[in-house]
Amino acid sequence: MDVLAPMTLDPAMDTLMQRGAAFLGTRYAVLGGAMSWVSERNLVAALSNAGAFGVIACGAMMPDRLAEEIAATQALTDKPFGVNLITMHPNLMELVQVCLNARVGHIVFAGGIPPGPAIKAAKDGGAKVICFAPALALAKKLVRSGADALVIEGSEAGGHIGPVSLTVLAQEILPHIRDVPVYVAGGIGRGEAILSYLEMGAAGVQIGTRFVCATECVAHPNFKRAFIRGAARDALPTVQLDESFPVIPVRALQNEGTKRFLEHQAEVLRRFKAGEVAKDAGQLEIEHFWAGALRRAVVDGDVENGSLMAGQSVGMVTKEQPAAEIIAELLAQASAALTARRAGA
Repeated sequence: MDVLAPMTLDPAMDTLMQRGAAFLGTRYAVLGGAMSWVSERNLVAALSNAGAFGVIACGAMMPDRLAEEIAATQALTDKPFGVNLITMHPNLMELVQVCLNARVGHIVFAGGIPPGPAIKAAKDGGAKVICFAPALALAKKLVRSGADALVIEGSEAGGHIGPVSLTVLAQEILPHIRDVPVYVAGGIGRGEAILSYLEMGAAGVQIGTRFVCATECVAHPNFKRAFIRGAARDALPTVQLDESFPVIPVRALQNEGTKRFLEHQAEVLRRFKAGEVAKDAGQLEIEHFWAGALRRAVVDGDVENGSLMAGQSVGMVTKEQPAAEIIAELLAQASAALTARRAGA
C-alpha cells in the first residue's frame, strides 16, 4: 500500500495532535508502549527518530543497568524519549534519580499508584511526570498529586490490563480531564481509531503491539512471526483463580506458557492458603514468573513456553516494517479519513 509521506498529512491532524506533541517535544503525539525486553534502545530510538516518542521499559532493571540503557539510547537519538518505571520496584527512588542524572525529560510511572515522594522527586528534578489512570476518580487524584499527563489504557491492551475497555474509559475520562494532556492506549492498530480518539479530546495515543514487528525491534524472529500470525481472538486475558488472592490479568497469545502460568498461580495460591507464603511475596513470585516467561519468548524465541504478551490489535500486525513506515501508515490513514469526511465521501 502506498503511504502518504508524513509532511502531506491533512493540516487538521497537526492541529488535533498539537497539544500532545508539544508536551512530548515531538513531531507526532504518539508514544511507544513500554514493553519489557522489547522497548529497549533500538526500538525506542527508532520511534523517536521517526517523530514519535519512544519509551524505555525499565521493568526489573536495576539502577546501573537502566543508566546503561539510557546512555545507549542517547547515543542513537538526540530526540526526546521517556523511561517507564514500575511503581512496585524496590529501587524506585534510585531509578528516578538515574533518569534525572541522565536528563531524561519524561518519566512514566506504571503498575500502580506512584508514591508521592517519587512524583515530587521527578518534578523537582525537572522531569515531566506521566501516570496511568484506570478510572476517573483516580485520574483526578493523580492530577492533584502532580501528574503532568495521563495515559488511559483499556483492557484491549497487551500485558497487564485493567477490567475496562478503552471505548468506555475514553467516554468516562476524556470529557472531564482538561487540565493535563490525556493519551489513550489499548487496541489501537489503525489511523482511523487515532483520529476518533483525538476528536473525542485525547491529546495523543500510546501504541505497543503494532511496533513489535518494527524492523528495528530486537525481538526474536519467532516472537514476531507469532504476532504476524495472531488474530484478535487469540490474545486473551489470564484468569484469577481465587478472589482472596488478587492477580492482575495479563493479555497474551495463548500457548503452553499460558497453561503453565495457571498451574503456577494454583501452586502459589495453595502455598498462600497454607500460610507458607505471604500475599505480597506470592504476588511478587507471579510477577517474576511473567518476567522470565516474557524473556524466554522475546529474547530466546521460545514461543511455546514463553509469554506472548500482545494486545487485541495483534490481528492488524501483518508484516515486519520499519518503525517510521508504521507511523507514517497510521497517520496517513487518519489523515485520509479526515480528508474524505471533509469531501463528503
